[in-house]
Amino acid sequence: MPSWTAFATMGMTLAVCVAVGVLLGIWADSAFGTSPIFLFLGLVAGCGLAAVSLVSLVRRNL
Repeated sequence: MPSWTAFATMGMTLAVCVAVGVLLGIWADSAFGTSPIFLFLGLVAGCGLAAVSLVSLVRRNL
């Protein structure tokens, strides 16, 4: 895989993981009537998943 596609994949992985976590957090907050609790948890979970995914991609492409 060329290096630019590896970097593009890493960027998209980071963006998608964080966005999905935030969107699921917003949905859960609206469904359960809690204000920022699930948004914060979704953001943290999305960032954690993004970090794990990025480490995996870096190890695969090194």
